[in-house]
Amino acid sequence: MGAEFSIIGTAVLLMFILDPFGNVPLLLAILKDVDKKRKKLIIIRESIFGLALLLVFFFFGEAFLDIFHLETASVTIAGGVIFFVISLKMIFPGEKGNVTLFGVEEPFVVPIAIPLIAGPSALATIMIMTKSYSDHFWALLSALLLAWASCTIILYMSPFLYRILKEKGLSALERLMGMLLLMLSVQMFVDGIRDLIG
Repeated sequence: MGAEFSIIGTAVLLMFILDPFGNVPLLLAILKDVDKKRKKLIIIRESIFGLALLLVFFFFGEAFLDIFHLETASVTIAGGVIFFVISLKMIFPGEKGNVTLFGVEEPFVVPIAIPLIAGPSALATIMIMTKSYSDHFWALLSALLLAWASCTIILYMSPFLYRILKEKGLSALERLMGMLLLMLSVQMFVDGIRDLIG
């Protein structure tokens, strides 16, 4: 990410991190025994819980980083490394989590709100962005809300998307998002190094 800030560009980046297309099969597996109408209510409820956690890290993330006296360039480089690892996992996905481990018919907070929506990667990204773009507070908040809304819509439409794209189509979309995120991660790393040298 360069010095210029774009709400749409940042929202797209955040959506890559939230990875809604990669979460569709897992979401459907978790909710497979839930009534169709109830399923939609659960998705909306869990999305709101996920947003609440994202906002906690949004408003208090920079303060957390300031405690450790981290420079913006260091945070940018760390963000590039994190995005690089996430993108590799998206391009070369391993075995998905075993949903039977959760052992509940109707999930509450875990595992949909946490970690499907507000996972460690998303929370770390929010902290990094609030530090890197401290001068664009409200624009960054708008980007976060836009990314969250887009992901919620995708998850809400998950049964329809799964019927249309199937497992292979969703996997291809996730890999495409991973490739784009990989390029963005390298750019972040380059920007961080440039700031340190400059």
